[in-house]
Amino acid sequence: MAPQRFREQFAQIQRSMPDVPLAIGPDDAGQFLYEKGVVLARDGEDARIVEDTVRQHFATVAGLSADRVERVSPETSRSGITRIRVADPGEGDGSGDPAVANALRALTATEGRAGRRLVSRNHVVHIAVNACPGDEPVPVPASERPNPAPAEGTHDPDSAVGVLVIDTGLMHDYRSYPPLARTRGDAQVQECDKDGVLRQYCGHGTFIAGLVAAVAPNTDITVRNTLNDAGAILESEFGEKLFEAVDRDGWPDIISLSAGTSNGRTDGLLGVDAFMEELRRRHTLLVAAAGNNASAMPFWPAAYATLPGYENAVLSVGALRSDGEYGACFTNHGPWVRVYAPGERLTGALTGFDTPVPYVYQHSTYEECRYGFSYACTCRHPRHTGVLSEENGSAKPDQVMFEGLAQWSGTSFATPVAAGLIAAHMTAQAETDPRKARRQLLDAVTEFAEVRGAHVPALLPPTWRPAPVVQPSARP
Repeated sequence: MAPQRFREQFAQIQRSMPDVPLAIGPDDAGQFLYEKGVVLARDGEDARIVEDTVRQHFATVAGLSADRVERVSPETSRSGITRIRVADPGEGDGSGDPAVANALRALTATEGRAGRRLVSRNHVVHIAVNACPGDEPVPVPASERPNPAPAEGTHDPDSAVGVLVIDTGLMHDYRSYPPLARTRGDAQVQECDKDGVLRQYCGHGTFIAGLVAAVAPNTDITVRNTLNDAGAILESEFGEKLFEAVDRDGWPDIISLSAGTSNGRTDGLLGVDAFMEELRRRHTLLVAAAGNNASAMPFWPAAYATLPGYENAVLSVGALRSDGEYGACFTNHGPWVRVYAPGERLTGALTGFDTPVPYVYQHSTYEECRYGFSYACTCRHPRHTGVLSEENGSAKPDQVMFEGLAQWSGTSFATPVAAGLIAAHMTAQAETDPRKARRQLLDAVTEFAEVRGAHVPALLPPTWRPAPVVQPSARP
C-alpha cells in the first residue's frame, strides 16, 4: 500500500492537472504517477513500431480495443517524443492502468531485438517534496539567522558562476531578502488562494535560490517557473520545458533541479533523453535531487549520475539530517546517490519581508516516523494537523503565519546547497569548468556520514550550523 502522504499528494496533483487522468504505478504500489491511456515513444520509426506492435497485440492477445491505438501528438518536438493513446483514459480508476501495462508488455520482445528501449509510461515529474514531501515549511522568527548563513564574499560580474534554478517561480517580494537582491527570473504564478492563504509549495523556488546565494555569493542566479503548477508536469512535456529554460539565457555553469520521478527502471526517462544527450555535450553540470521516498529505487534525472557517459555531467544529491552525521529519514539512497548535503530543517527565505502571509498545513504529522526511524524527524515534529489528512473534518487544520524566514526539509534543499558549494569552489579556485570543480570538490571531501549502513561523502557548508537531533515527545 502506498504511503498515506503519497496518496494525499496524488489527489492534490490530480486537482492541479484536471485534464490529465492519472494513475498510481506500478499496479497501485505507490512508486510513481503516470498518465492513463497513453504511452511514449521516440518520434519516427520507433513510434511506428510501437503503434503497430500494440495494435496487433491488443487485437490478437489482450482482448482490448485495437482501434483506440493512435498518435495524439504527431508533430515533432525538440524532445523527440510522441504520445500514443492505447485506451480510453476515462476508464478505470487511479490504481493502475491495465491497458498501459499491456502495451508495455507487448513491446518486451521487440525491445530485446531492437537493443534499445522503445516505449514508456508518461510519468509525472514533480518537485522532490511533492508526491513524496520531506515536510512542509515551518515559520522562523525574524530574530533567527538563516542556516546556512550567508557566506562572506563579493559579487564579481566578470567571474560570477551562472546558476539556473528550474523550479517554481520567485515570490513577488523576494528582493527584500538581501542575498536574493541580484537574482532574476520568472514570477511565482498565483501565490495565494482566493482567501489570501499561501498555496502549497509556493516559495519553493525562492527558498532554493536563497540557499544557493547564501552558500555562494559570487553567483548569477536565474529562476525559471517550469514547475509552477503544483510542482508537477508530464514527462512528455518536461524535456521540452528543460530545453526552453536553457534556451532563454544560454546554458549556465550549473543547473539546480529539485524534481524528478522514479519509474521502476535503471535506464532513465524516455521523455528527457534528448535533453540529457544535449547536456552531455555541453559544459553545464546538472545537480539534481535524489528524492524523498526513503527508497533505493533510482529517481530520475538524478540517477543519470551513474549511467555511462553522464558521470561528470550529473551530480545526484541526498539529504543529511540536522546533525550531519546520518541520512535524513526521508532521503533516497543507494550507489546512484553520489553525495549528501544538509537537507533537514534548513532555514532560509520562503517569501520576502513585505507582508506577512498565512499558510494552512496540508499534511498531518505522524505518531511515528513513516520510514521507521526513532528520532523526532520531520514526519512527526513539529506537530500539526493538515487539511488533506483529515478527510472527515474531525480536526481543524493548523494555520501559521510566514513573515520571511522558514525552516524546510527535503532533498530539494540539499541540492542547492551542493550546487552552491560547487559554485563557491569555482570562485575560490578560479575554476571555470563546473564539472572539473565537481571532481575536485568530491576528491577533497573529508567529511562522511552514515546512510542506511553505508559510509557516504558529505558536503557541509562552512556557514552551516549542525544541531542535535530532536528527541521524541508524546502528543499532548
